Amino acid sequence: MFKNFPKNLIYLLLIFLPFYFFFIREHSFSGFRFKLIQIIEGPIQLISSPLIEIKKMLFYQRTFQEYKRLSKENKLLRARFVGMKEVVRENARLEKLLAFKRNLIYSSVAASVIGREPSRWNASIVIDRGENDGIKQGMPVVNALGVVGKVGEVSPNKSKVILLTDPQFSVAALAQRTRESGLVSGTLQGICRMRYVQENAQVSIGDKVITSKLSSSFPEGLIVGEIVDIYESPRGPSVECVIKPAVSFSQLEEVLVILK
Repeated sequence: MFKNFPKNLIYLLLIFLPFYFFFIREHSFSGFRFKLIQIIEGPIQLISSPLIEIKKMLFYQRTFQEYKRLSKENKLLRARFVGMKEVVRENARLEKLLAFKRNLIYSSVAASVIGREPSRWNASIVIDRGENDGIKQGMPVVNALGVVGKVGEVSPNKSKVILLTDPQFSVAALAQRTRESGLVSGTLQGICRMRYVQENAQVSIGDKVITSKLSSSFPEGLIVGEIVDIYESPRGPSVECVIKPAVSFSQLEEVLVILK
């Protein structure tokens, strides 16, 4: 036991002296204490600075990888959300078309728009129904909003539809309020004109125009559009009505072909 006494004493002194200098003899050794701290601080900072930088780099790498993962997940979720919104919108359009089809007293076939001619964007569309589906040339084409056009060309599995706004299109129509009749044709400018309306006809801006029983290709009572302007015809003693179509042709995606 006494043999280890000097060794134990040294251990006690090593433990006690730092406490004594730094805490008990505060006023006497304050300068020495701060100087000692400054001496020790340099090597500690020299050792710790690279470690801190390495830690920052590792943290940045983990954070960047996490950012990439979350960014990828966000893009995927956004794409799914857009897809879900498109499905909801398509269902809403199809529900309106189905409701309109149920109210029709005529047999009809639903079709999707699958093409347009770039040089005649407002003149025609291509649909995914043809002779195999009972489609024939001249059949009326409509949607839930009103008259779209008529079938111009037919192949086994698709058809070309001449739109209401094409100058080649024409249909007998009348002002719904006053029953004044005329002939509606397209202009390729997104509007239509109703010609051969009597000079003293009681028509006004805002009147709805519908198909007439005089039409050889369209059932009567289908909405064509609304009168937005009236002027004297240059062709003779009559007036012409400018009609804004009820159908938005730039948004056509689904239509009904009325079978006859």
